[in-house]
Amino acid sequence: MLLLTALVGGLVLSGGGNTGFFARDSTLTTGATLAIVGAIAWFLLVLFSYISLGPERLSGRGQIVSGIAVGLLCVSVMAPFALTASTVLTIKDAANSIFESNADKASAVPIKHEDPWGGRDRVNFLLIGGDGAGNREGVRTDSINVASVHVATGNTAMFSLPRNLQHVRFTPGTTLAKQFPNGFMRELPNGGLLNEVWQYAEDHPEVMPGKKTGQRGPAALMDAIGYTLNLKIDYYALVNMYGFAHLVDAIGGLRIKVERDVPWGGLYGTAGTIKTGYQKLSGEEALWYGRSRVGSDDFSRMARQRCVIGAFAQQATPSVVLTNFAKIANAAKKSAKTDIPRELLEHITELGLKVKDARIVSLQFVPPEFYTGSPDWQKIRAATARTLRQSLRPARRPQAAGVTASPGTSGATPAATPKPSRSTTVQPSQTPTQNGNAQSLDDACGF
Repeated sequence: MLLLTALVGGLVLSGGGNTGFFARDSTLTTGATLAIVGAIAWFLLVLFSYISLGPERLSGRGQIVSGIAVGLLCVSVMAPFALTASTVLTIKDAANSIFESNADKASAVPIKHEDPWGGRDRVNFLLIGGDGAGNREGVRTDSINVASVHVATGNTAMFSLPRNLQHVRFTPGTTLAKQFPNGFMRELPNGGLLNEVWQYAEDHPEVMPGKKTGQRGPAALMDAIGYTLNLKIDYYALVNMYGFAHLVDAIGGLRIKVERDVPWGGLYGTAGTIKTGYQKLSGEEALWYGRSRVGSDDFSRMARQRCVIGAFAQQATPSVVLTNFAKIANAAKKSAKTDIPRELLEHITELGLKVKDARIVSLQFVPPEFYTGSPDWQKIRAATARTLRQSLRPARRPQAAGVTASPGTSGATPAATPKPSRSTTVQPSQTPTQNGNAQSLDDACGF
């Protein structure tokens, strides 16, 4: 969500006012039309002014020189309007390419302008990094995060789920739950990974009745993750990881605090090493920083991936996006996919700008606190609820002793317990152990 709303966040250079107004299709059409009309008006004004001065009274050379001067003046006054119209049309084309209109969906629920979130105090987005390379069939969802955004404040809780989380459950009563009553592919001790759910649903239409190709995978993954966290996942956004590298290059790279050297390229890190310290990473380097397994494991990758997401959200400011919008829009059109309705984009824009200035806490479901092979579902849900509460608390200043900028966990004290998003229960598969705690993304990534 942060990534996609950055594309339209560049329409404004500040977070105040009704910024979402500028993301409306009608506003973009009107803006482009006015820019074109303005360009024509200025052209006619300069032309008629020149004619009224009587250029025919000049000598032949004078007429040629004055004509050239007037032509250059026309081009110079029309150029800003032409650039504005081109930018606005690019924005409109990108928005309409990435976000599907509700008018194209027969079963879509109308979005009310006065209450776009349907009375919800939180909106939950599934953010996916898809590994859909040209030499591989289907999509592997190798980076899986949930951003739970508090509508009123923009405060956000981010949850990182391991790609190798095994045997997730599905909502009772669904076809998938009936097919896998004991968890996804429970009969396979070393199989049934979370990053296989999307493609399994795409390959087996019978498990997602009523869903078309391209809809089954997202729906199955949203159901599994929503049931795991006891959250209703409202929307998803997928960005192909190789396309993400182009997005990073489009904003001029990412500045990231590297905790330890990260070799990258192939199995042995032969392409180079991202050195410890604050580094400005190119798109390729940022991609490998989040993907490299050389000398590390999946859980280290998850920690780096959440920092890459956070860095992009922080550094893709409206002014940066606006300056590089053509390149960003072109990359996003090729690499982004979402079910966020086009009609909701203006409200997503406003919410996204809130998030950029709000508190973000992050929790990873990784060992030793959370075992991926035999997950304690009750513990995962309890940690999720606690992190949601923690995200609403003001940031602590100064930072508590013993907390470093390394991705990990902190020992915050939970506040009062709110009602869960969904009133279902899951039995734990092992004896509950000490719960993990969330950490501010600023602390975790050294922003």
